[in-house]
Amino acid sequence: MSTTTQPTAGVNAKTLINYRTEPGVAVIEINDPPANTYSYEMNRQLDDAILTARMDGSVYVIVLTGAGDKFFSAGANINMLAKVDTTFKYYFCLHANETLLRLENTPKLVIAAINGHCVGGGLEIALAADIRIARKDAGKIGLPEVNLGVLPGTGGTQRLSRLVGKSKAIELMATGSTFTFEEAKALGIVNQIFERDGFVVRVLEYARQFCPPNKAANAVGRMKRAVQSGWEIPLESGLALERENQQLLFEASDAKEGLAAYLEKRPARFSGK
Repeated sequence: MSTTTQPTAGVNAKTLINYRTEPGVAVIEINDPPANTYSYEMNRQLDDAILTARMDGSVYVIVLTGAGDKFFSAGANINMLAKVDTTFKYYFCLHANETLLRLENTPKLVIAAINGHCVGGGLEIALAADIRIARKDAGKIGLPEVNLGVLPGTGGTQRLSRLVGKSKAIELMATGSTFTFEEAKALGIVNQIFERDGFVVRVLEYARQFCPPNKAANAVGRMKRAVQSGWEIPLESGLALERENQQLLFEASDAKEGLAAYLEKRPARFSGK
């Protein structure tokens, strides 16, 4: 049975992020229709939701999605940005950077369930996930910020280039192109495309394969951390990081269960510990 709670970010704050848990999975839903554009207030609630999922020992996978069926997110709220001064804009981007880094730094698998248009800052949120799954024929994807005279300022220039390479990333951002999910999959931006009907249910089924007893969720989380941090450091340091994470896993009960199950020729039953 799922449970529902509301992360808070200030007294009497409007609910801009919906948070609920399913068995093993936390679902974080961006909720500001019609386009699920985000503001500082939303980012505070998103930050809180990420921390809630991080600290919940019964959560092994985090799923990010958008409310409704038309938008995952269209990015930052332009009306909000037009009204604030440049100092606020700078700190707004800084906080967004910090919030999305929490997703990458959390040793739990993060899946972006892209249920509709995913452009600008919306794609920047999705790029901070470990795996991106799109809903078939549900919208377009891209970083068109150049059309506003700015660049993708909440991680887009850095994360997109790491996914598709420098030259292709510059081309996509400089042209301001938006493209189909199929094109995004060919570029390696989207991992998989699921059918429209029952999309969220399918994503949750996909996510649960990484939860106990099916998978050693701690191993998945440590694997993710080794890749996310190791990508940014020299190979020798990355190998050291890998060894340290491996040693932590060797000391855990799931590694003992996995090795025993292999020797006994039976399916492993992982506990996530």
